[in-house]
Amino acid sequence: MSKPFPRTGGSVERQNGYLPLEAYAALGEGRSVALSGADGSIDWWCCPNLDSPPLFDRLLSPHGGGYFAVTPDAPFTVEIGYRDGSNVHETVFSTATGKARLTESLNSGPAGRLPWAELARRIEGLEGRVRFRIDLVFGTRGDTVGPFLSANASGHAFHVAGLMGLFRYSAGVRLDAADDHAITAHVEVTPGKSELVAIVAGEHEPLVVVPVADIDRRIEVSCEAWRNWTERLGYGGRYRRQVERSALALKLLLYSPTGAIAAAATTSLPEGIGGEKNYDYRYAWIRDAGYVIKAFLRLGAHAEASAALTWLLRRLEEHGAQVLYTLNGEIVSAVEELELPGYRESRPVRTGNAASGQHQHGIYGDIFETAARFVTGGGMLDLRSGALLARLADECAEKWKLKDAGIWELPEQQHYTGSKISCWQALSRAVEMAENGHLPGACKDRWARTRDRIADWIEEHCWSEAKQAYVMHPGCDRLDASLALAVRYRFGRADRLTATCKAIDRELGRGPYHYRYTGADAEEGCFLACTFWLVEAMALLGRTDEAARTFEALVEALDRNSGTYSEMADPDTGAFLGNLPQGLTHLALIQAAATLSGQEL
Repeated sequence: MSKPFPRTGGSVERQNGYLPLEAYAALGEGRSVALSGADGSIDWWCCPNLDSPPLFDRLLSPHGGGYFAVTPDAPFTVEIGYRDGSNVHETVFSTATGKARLTESLNSGPAGRLPWAELARRIEGLEGRVRFRIDLVFGTRGDTVGPFLSANASGHAFHVAGLMGLFRYSAGVRLDAADDHAITAHVEVTPGKSELVAIVAGEHEPLVVVPVADIDRRIEVSCEAWRNWTERLGYGGRYRRQVERSALALKLLLYSPTGAIAAAATTSLPEGIGGEKNYDYRYAWIRDAGYVIKAFLRLGAHAEASAALTWLLRRLEEHGAQVLYTLNGEIVSAVEELELPGYRESRPVRTGNAASGQHQHGIYGDIFETAARFVTGGGMLDLRSGALLARLADECAEKWKLKDAGIWELPEQQHYTGSKISCWQALSRAVEMAENGHLPGACKDRWARTRDRIADWIEEHCWSEAKQAYVMHPGCDRLDASLALAVRYRFGRADRLTATCKAIDRELGRGPYHYRYTGADAEEGCFLACTFWLVEAMALLGRTDEAARTFEALVEALDRNSGTYSEMADPDTGAFLGNLPQGLTHLALIQAAATLSGQEL
């Protein structure tokens, strides 16, 4: 369903070369994700893989970065939206002389993902005449690579480091210029006339010179594949439209070559404009993967959930309980800073992630909650996976007393309340699975005793009578919005959890949003998943009407684009902040909607 962008009407405007983050829609095919702006410019595409260096990086370098723009050459207004049940996106441009539609897809084929990357953009005339300018500018990754064109009997190709691509176009497109830096062209469309421009690309591999008609046809093949997947989702609860859109966003982050789930498709989009909290999220966190697997299970997407769980267990076996892994299952590299301006001059721009050197107790809770949900839903663990989980339960029982970095990956090691609850959660689920025959039970009694000691410790050290809430860690009066998750984990007393949720809403709430923890407002926006977590907690605690009002207020506030949500938002302006599409936001929406609908956890 298409809506105006911006919602208040008027034109799409760049400020110093930047679009607002909510101007972007995500395209994908299970291997890479491209971000297409409402002005017709694709400003981010890591190709051929989601974690490859970017071919288009205008998002982080507005004047020197690469992009692929299909934009009217006269002033215009737009309406944007995904096709129903699909990740094929449409933009309708209106000018003084006519109206035209841009349909975009990262294509797949009848048998699934193509051997190459195929970005298709169809331009159709609807009314009058609309002339488009086409600019294909090759990124240099901060002047670290030198793009160039080459030609042979098969056609013209562009090269960016090890990436080779072909610019394909239909007969009505007219080339204006081409050099090692850019290709420019133009096209004019009238009612009933359709043209196509596309990129076919691969890395260190030969490429087929794909007929333009085949590329155009695969837009519809891809759309049908998305719709077939959406129709198979087993969700019949409230807010179905929002749930389907979030499920489709999560599907974009499922890296099909391995089954890994990326936290987001971008790097270094700031949590606060001009700040330094700019991180690379193109990796697979145990936390995020676990949450997404549970969301897929709740939606009936069993194949995706099984693939992701298998991937996660294999990484745990190979490397131990790390916080995150690369999409190919390796240890994440150290952080490097790139010489790019950054989004709205928010630096540094980073690759790699420092969380790879941290320990977070939350990984235990996430692993065991995911495995427990899998078997509760009718799945079975193989003997090797069961033995692995038993070893991890032993490890959790040994380490729970140690300080860690917490769910928010903070530099200060502490006895974070949320981390202790995660250890309790892990051992609770381990005991339950052992009792039901899913795990070896030799250490079950030890796990149960340790679980109870953890609960007693939390009640003694982490509850504040003065705040009437569980605090972030013993000895402080700070609140942590992630403690709302304790309700889903089935931890503790309902009266204390209710009081904690009320305190979080009162002290961390800003309009329809919530900050992550006390003091976060000084350096970042509100964390969108936190509000959905609070909604779910309130619903489980019996405050369903209040939870529904909170959910609907946030969904309304986020209705700024086609449905691609970021990590955070500025509570004063509603502007999106942080990396996108953010898996944690979309899956938290799904969980909250399902809980409000009375569906089992």
